[in-house]
Amino acid sequence: MKLKIKQSKLMEHLNYVIKGVSTKNLIPILNCIKMDLTSDGLYLMSTDNEIAIKTFIPRQEIEEIVETGSIVVSGKYIYEIIRKMPNNLVNLEEVVDSKLYIYNDNSSFNLNCNNVNDFPDLNLDVSKNPICIDRRIFKNIINQTSFAASTQESRPVLTGINFKIENDVMECVATDSYRLSKKTIKLNCNVENLINIIIPTKNLNELVKLINDNEEDIEMHIFNNKVIFKFDNIIMMTTLINGTYPDTAKLIPTEFMLEVSLNLNELYTALDRASLLTNQDDKNTINLETFDDKIKISSNIPEIGNVEENIIVKKNNKENIKISFSSKYMMDALKAFTADDVIICFNGEVKPIIIKSSDNQDLIELILPIRTY
Repeated sequence: MKLKIKQSKLMEHLNYVIKGVSTKNLIPILNCIKMDLTSDGLYLMSTDNEIAIKTFIPRQEIEEIVETGSIVVSGKYIYEIIRKMPNNLVNLEEVVDSKLYIYNDNSSFNLNCNNVNDFPDLNLDVSKNPICIDRRIFKNIINQTSFAASTQESRPVLTGINFKIENDVMECVATDSYRLSKKTIKLNCNVENLINIIIPTKNLNELVKLINDNEEDIEMHIFNNKVIFKFDNIIMMTTLINGTYPDTAKLIPTEFMLEVSLNLNELYTALDRASLLTNQDDKNTINLETFDDKIKISSNIPEIGNVEENIIVKKNNKENIKISFSSKYMMDALKAFTADDVIICFNGEVKPIIIKSSDNQDLIELILPIRTY
């Protein structure tokens, strides 16, 4: 293998594949990046056995291809070497004794290569009928739900986002059993069979980092035990989480004792100030009380002091409520919305709190209250 390429172009694609390199040293080959140079261009691949990333640099974006071939080198070291080289032409050449010679006019490096045959055989073939989603909408889905997923491995299914697709409706749900986020979108196509899968949240968060904001779609290819995402010259595969996701539809009520409409920014900034006097050991508890056309938000740390915030609101009836919840969970939920106003729905001091947008119902947030009264 021998080629000449711009440092910035190679670095752009190394930035993609480095996210698939294992950070653990249990299997050394998973710390590596495979480079496969063909007459069509350069393929770069990485995997940690949970995700796999493959990118492609077409021939016209490579300065010179002298000799095709494949090598496998340490992902960490080739990434750092190329990153620290100046932004001009870089030469990569496989030399005797299984070494990769990396050089320009002033610098040169030799990296030991691994056996190409030891690198996992990645089956990244795509399906004929992918689900196509606007990539900006897809990024929003992940950003608006992923924060509610669990980080505790004791219940693996809750560490993922549940994707349900029926006909042309896709519903994405994340929950850690204390809060829940649900986003629903309409697709541009009908799906023949019901799809119900759980994708690891950490893998989706890595995927979002790869996606730019242009107007093209991202392709979603769903298989029995994996999902392949394809966009630009990038393919990313993620394994699925085995198990049955809880039936969360039963958790979200449709009728409420009280609905309160208010400005999202006013509520968020009031919670932000009130959270200054909350205690992490006490779950950052905030108290909320409604009366007339106002809500009062309060919190206190007995040995430090207390705070009280009042906000003008619109209520749908004359009912009042006194309830407590985690300020962190409420603020995380509010950050998911883009609307100016939100509606907070109550069914009593021990029933789930529902937050939704005032202009559409495609995003619903649920928070369990904290018993204090």
